[in-house]
Amino acid sequence: MEHNDLERYREKVVKDRDAEAKVIHPSTVVTAPWVRWKCQFGCPGYGRSYCCPPDTPTPEVTRSTLDAYERAILFHLEAAKREDENRGRVLRSFMEALVELEGEMFKDGYYRAYVFLSGPCGLCKECGKVKGKTCEFGYKARPAMEACGIDVYQTARNHGFPIKPLKRKDETQNLYCLMLVD
Repeated sequence: MEHNDLERYREKVVKDRDAEAKVIHPSTVVTAPWVRWKCQFGCPGYGRSYCCPPDTPTPEVTRSTLDAYERAILFHLEAAKREDENRGRVLRSFMEALVELEGEMFKDGYYRAYVFLSGPCGLCKECGKVKGKTCEFGYKARPAMEACGIDVYQTARNHGFPIKPLKRKDETQNLYCLMLVD
């Protein structure tokens, strides 16, 4: 799998961040139906956002989409809890950079570029779905890997990245996003 052409995109997002990324084959991304159950039966945001289930693709649709690609980039951000900066701001900045990168890659000819983000969408205080309105940020709102049935833990481990459940809010958080390329 040739990926030298993706190096500059990978580097653009990880530079100056506690981040890394690997070009991977999408067949190594694990999907499973139980992942969405964790959203449905464990998250207070279930059904309250356009970027959350049941409004996101099922694991089966996600798998068939992944199988239509030959390359992807798995991004990892290590977000330590710090006194001097807001971790939420660091996470948002990382995900905004990835959405911008998707647009840049599209303009550069990677017209199938698409990014899955991490966790619930935080673009609005309250999603327009709750109010019966359309998404105000559809051009940059993206579903989380988990919301589409991707087993982020196993996928990260498959590529040698660290990941474990947080026991306390002050622990380092490992955030993962996936860019489908071509």
